[in-house]
Amino acid sequence: MLYEQIDTAVIDGESLPWVPLTPYSEQILVKYFKLDPIRGEWIVMMKAPPGVQLPKHHHTGTVMVYTIEGKWKYEEHDWVAGPGSVVYETAASTHTFEVVEAGKNGDVLTLVQVNGDLLFLDGNDNIVALENWKTSLNRYLAYCEHHDIKPKDLTAFN
Repeated sequence: MLYEQIDTAVIDGESLPWVPLTPYSEQILVKYFKLDPIRGEWIVMMKAPPGVQLPKHHHTGTVMVYTIEGKWKYEEHDWVAGPGSVVYETAASTHTFEVVEAGKNGDVLTLVQVNGDLLFLDGNDNIVALENWKTSLNRYLAYCEHHDIKPKDLTAFN
């Protein structure tokens, strides 16, 4: 049967580096787990220290954020996400990420699943940059090369 041929995989987070989310922030770090070129999905952990803000951005697809440590919010909303909370962002949503309170290790720590592109906006809502699975792959590979790390194939399906 076809379903018996599908394999599952585990991704060892300890074997993956924390990569600065440049050029947007040297302080926000991401750990890439999966970069899917077929569905345009990317799965990352993100950690950010207090006082850090990610530029305003617009989502072309849905995003799910699970908060592990700390508290964060979007400047445009009145809610605060804390440990154990899930934020589900619909496609076509626009907001500005900011850290509210550090977690026990000094950062906000989240697990993020992104579908599609993030379009970074300037003060007039003009698109100034685009992030997706491909730009993430390029950032990861450049970081690995610069630090003499053998990269893993994060686009593989097993």
